[in-house]
Amino acid sequence: MTVDVVNPWSGRIERRYPYMAPAEVETVIAGAARGFVEWSKRPFAERADGLRAMAQQMRARKPDLAALMTAEMGKRRVEAEAEVEKCAGACDYYAEHGAAHLASESVPVQGGRGLIRYEPLGPILAIMPWNFPFWQAIRFLAPVLAAGNVALLKHAVNVPGCADALGELVRAAGLPAGALSVLHIDNQAAAQVIADPRVCGVALTGSERAGRSVAATAGANLKKCVLELGGSDPFVVLADADLDKAVATALASRFDNAGQTCIAAKRFVLTAEIADEFTERFLAGAAGLVVSDPADPDCRMAPMARPDLRDGLHRQVQRSIEAGARLLLGGRPGERPCAYPATVLTDIRPGMPAYDEELFGPVASLFVVPDEEQALRVANDSSYGLGASVWSRDEARARAMAERVEAGAVFINGRVRSDYPLPFGGVKRSGFGRELGAHGLREFTNIKSIFVE
Repeated sequence: MTVDVVNPWSGRIERRYPYMAPAEVETVIAGAARGFVEWSKRPFAERADGLRAMAQQMRARKPDLAALMTAEMGKRRVEAEAEVEKCAGACDYYAEHGAAHLASESVPVQGGRGLIRYEPLGPILAIMPWNFPFWQAIRFLAPVLAAGNVALLKHAVNVPGCADALGELVRAAGLPAGALSVLHIDNQAAAQVIADPRVCGVALTGSERAGRSVAATAGANLKKCVLELGGSDPFVVLADADLDKAVATALASRFDNAGQTCIAAKRFVLTAEIADEFTERFLAGAAGLVVSDPADPDCRMAPMARPDLRDGLHRQVQRSIEAGARLLLGGRPGERPCAYPATVLTDIRPGMPAYDEELFGPVASLFVVPDEEQALRVANDSSYGLGASVWSRDEARARAMAERVEAGAVFINGRVRSDYPLPFGGVKRSGFGRELGAHGLREFTNIKSIFVE
């Protein structure tokens, strides 16, 4: 079976990729197991050198890697180049801080001495999405390699070239064979890889449906898994917020990457005092975002990654309007098969897709509430709990609300983002486990206790 990689803007088939045969998959897994034996024995200083070399390779190849993302999933060139730089920074971060995060810890224990060690597990499978083809993979890969593990990568079907480019740059950085092995396989074959006794864990970034499937397979085989799933992040604007900064950040958070970001602000919860002014400014900014060729340096908003994603989003918008939501902007698909305009909805109630579901594309949902308590209620009235942001000039006031928001991360007066030192992940149906920071580095380690009497 082959997969066609279609350029989201031109509609041209960029390349055809064949799926691997079972014998090829076996060869890859065996190579990863051998690679783990070599890589795990290297002292951290050597692993750090490998990570720094990966960062150098990324920066040297930045234009080509960015162009590949634009061709395969439609990312704006400026955003694609920023993504490559962020990936390089993650490798540098773990090269610098990984030794401290993995350092053994002495623990006082009655009757003796206790020691906690963080030891590598083995080959870890990553099942990654298309929306950040390099960043999603690197934020898994850098800590996994730093910990002494090796990685198997099953990437999304529409970004196989990005997957191969990652494999090539790891080889060019001088890491041993098997440090990163790319698998071009379908979901059924991925389940067999999870079940393979040589594979010691799995990390998935993807949909709730994919998370349930991967978790079931991992559980059946007693494998550790980390799931980063969907999000419907609230963006709570209180009466004393700096509206200049809040509106500018809201526009970027909702419409960058064509809105195809798990931690994008999706639900804008506005207290009544500022709702009209925020809405007016937000609509004016969104109206200026026109979908165009993402390879054009002047492009302000990219197309969506695939026609089926665009069509699914439009159905959610239509169903919400049919149920009583009010359309303030956009809502009509563009002529090109992946084009969808910046869209804004309001008058949203439970039972509508815009309230109950994640809108994974350039659609903003506006909620007007009378006070802060109601803002908190709306923010938490979601099956998701990935990220959130709270806007107020009074830090103590914002922090008090942030501590009551049900999410894996809350940013005060800033855009939710994944940042190297901070653990990243969600609660509720947004998944479990953490990536990044010390916590993410230790997810796929054997946390070993040693007791000396």
